[in-house]
Amino acid sequence: MANFVTSIRLVCAAVLIFTPAFSPAFYALYLLAGVSDMTDGFIARRTNSVCRLGASLDTAADFSFAAVCLLKLLPLFELPRWLLAWTLLIAAIKLVNVISGFIVHRRFVPEHTLLNKLTGALLFALPLAVSFVPLPLCGCVVCVVATVAAIQEGHFIRTGKVIE
Repeated sequence: MANFVTSIRLVCAAVLIFTPAFSPAFYALYLLAGVSDMTDGFIARRTNSVCRLGASLDTAADFSFAAVCLLKLLPLFELPRWLLAWTLLIAAIKLVNVISGFIVHRRFVPEHTLLNKLTGALLFALPLAVSFVPLPLCGCVVCVVATVAAIQEGHFIRTGKVIE
């Protein structure tokens, strides 16, 4: 059941490619994908059906959904250069974390910290919030949390305090 719920996010990502941004259909698919992301892990734990396939499927669904949303939405926003630079810095930190996690643990290490979950929730809310809160303010809030989360993640990976 959990893998089915995760698969909903993959389908939503595929359909979002062809859906006009900020249309009612876009918001419906976007919210459905978000609900699937919030519930699949809960269902897997509740039904005692956590498995590697499910974790891999969840990662693929997260990546697909995020990539489609970036491709659809990023061209519509005029990001201030400082916000773009900050976002690229966070991405660089995350990349270093992935590489160092692989070097230290000989595998890719997912860090499901509370700050990473909060970052994900804020990123998910961003397209919904920018219609009534200025993008620089929304982006600043997300970047502050994402920066602290990325630094914490790197610390956990390098000290061996892996949270999965």
